[in-house]
Amino acid sequence: MKFVTFMNKKGEQRAGWLQGDRVIDMQLVSGGKLPDNMLDFLHHSEVYLPIVSRLQKTPQPDAGIREGSRLLSEVALCAPLPRPRSVRDFYAFEQHVKTSRAQRGLKMIPEWYEIPAFYFSNHQSIVGPDAPVERPTKCKRLDYELEMACVIGKEGRNIQAGQADEYILGYCIMNDWSARDIQRQEMKVGLGPAKGKDFATSLGPYLVTKDELEPYREGDKYRLAMTASVNGRRLSSGNFRDIYYSFGQMIERASEDTVLYPGDVIGSGTVGTGCILELGEEVHRWLEPGDVVELEITGLGVLRNPVL
Repeated sequence: MKFVTFMNKKGEQRAGWLQGDRVIDMQLVSGGKLPDNMLDFLHHSEVYLPIVSRLQKTPQPDAGIREGSRLLSEVALCAPLPRPRSVRDFYAFEQHVKTSRAQRGLKMIPEWYEIPAFYFSNHQSIVGPDAPVERPTKCKRLDYELEMACVIGKEGRNIQAGQADEYILGYCIMNDWSARDIQRQEMKVGLGPAKGKDFATSLGPYLVTKDELEPYREGDKYRLAMTASVNGRRLSSGNFRDIYYSFGQMIERASEDTVLYPGDVIGSGTVGTGCILELGEEVHRWLEPGDVVELEITGLGVLRNPVL
């Protein structure tokens, strides 16, 4: 199942799902039994998911179809979760960490292999598919980051890695946009990235429920091709199965002595080759206004954003 947030003709954000080539407005087709936004849906997903399942199997009256269904080509998709409760972004692909550190003349540190590390990103700066991303005023080295994210669908504390799958509702593509020059300056202070990541994080194009990824499962990971292109030229190519820490391990770390809530987003960190910092400027210059970045992950679609 692919859940979406979309803009209706009145300019209102609405929640729904994809059914073939149509977007279904969950509140309208359910007669008000389902909410009009994904955050409320996530907070009661165990109650709402069976309702969605029944609605998908039960033909709707003609009036209901006309009122609650639109062609995908007729609506604008937003980020599936426009205002998540929080965004924790991990650093879980060994190749990316090694290569990025080497580009800065740094060796790997043993602590990276001891704990899955993360930082908190700005959950109020979420950008959806096809929406423009503005390069920060002082930034001359804008970069993309090819990532996968999971969305928490059930509240939990001190969740063990082996049980973490029960708390995941689904997955989406994530672009952790980075102002590398700003990031490099502030990282020297020792508190992690802040303004270098503060301006935008893209999520989308939809939230895919975990059952749809089962055909790609390999143990506690998934065999998913991950690619990134700029202006139609492919630059990055990796696979999610190469991740060092699984989402289960990330969730165990994130929930240690604290509560994860429905609507929290957990980012995987950048796949190997998944950013210009790692590839080097000899492969591609930093992003500039007018560029179009496309991220694609098997089963999760394509997340596209132009740069302003």
